[in-house]
Amino acid sequence: MKSLVVKRSIVIGGHKTSVSLEEPFWSSLKEIAATDGKSLSQVVSAIDKHRDVLRRGNLSSAIRLHVLERYRPQAIKKAA
Repeated sequence: MKSLVVKRSIVIGGHKTSVSLEEPFWSSLKEIAATDGKSLSQVVSAIDKHRDVLRRGNLSSAIRLHVLERYRPQAIKKAA
């Protein structure tokens, strides 16, 4: 059975790293970057920079939480 988690390489802070995320999170992250007029690397760098302050564990988890926070208000609004 094929894994639903996709591992991709990305450059953040001038260093190449790999991040494992489910495809819907990758797609949402790309959408967020496009909406904000930023590159994927810029968005991930900002998430990485703030994850220690926000106590968000590893980078993959921090990205998932960022995507959730970004789309959660829309989901709540639709549910209301």
